[in-house]
Amino acid sequence: MIFDVDGVMTDGRLYYTDDGQELKAFNALDGHGLKMLKQSGVELAIISGRHSRLVEHRARNLGIHHLHLGAHDKLEAFEKLLAATQFTPDQCGFMGDDVIDLPVMRRCQFAVAVPDAPELVRQHAHYVTGAAGGCGAVRELCEVLMQAQGTFDAQMARYLN
Repeated sequence: MIFDVDGVMTDGRLYYTDDGQELKAFNALDGHGLKMLKQSGVELAIISGRHSRLVEHRARNLGIHHLHLGAHDKLEAFEKLLAATQFTPDQCGFMGDDVIDLPVMRRCQFAVAVPDAPELVRQHAHYVTGAAGGCGAVRELCEVLMQAQGTFDAQMARYLN
């Protein structure tokens, strides 16, 4: 499963300090969802149009090793990711929020959008989350995927026993 960052893993707002440093807010529930999804056997990747050291740190914290930042052509980054992982497009999903994500969303097997994505993007999604980007949308998708693959109960059992 491949994720965009701004507007998906964050609420899409960009914060800058007076000295030009960028700040982003990530949702802790999304992060734990990603960790559980990875533990359930799903390979994770990020393709983002922006280059950000914050995203590098977040990906490292979550154990996401496939990272393509500054990808102005996300389809090209997707092709590089496929070559590196030996996955095919029909084995991949992508979660995005804007028109720059459409080429990958249209190429992969499972396209996901957040509810505040433009209408055109939502029209090309197989699934639109109920939660907004940066507000639990990633966690929602992680749980949907774990339920679909039959691993959700096993992941939850760790916390219920």
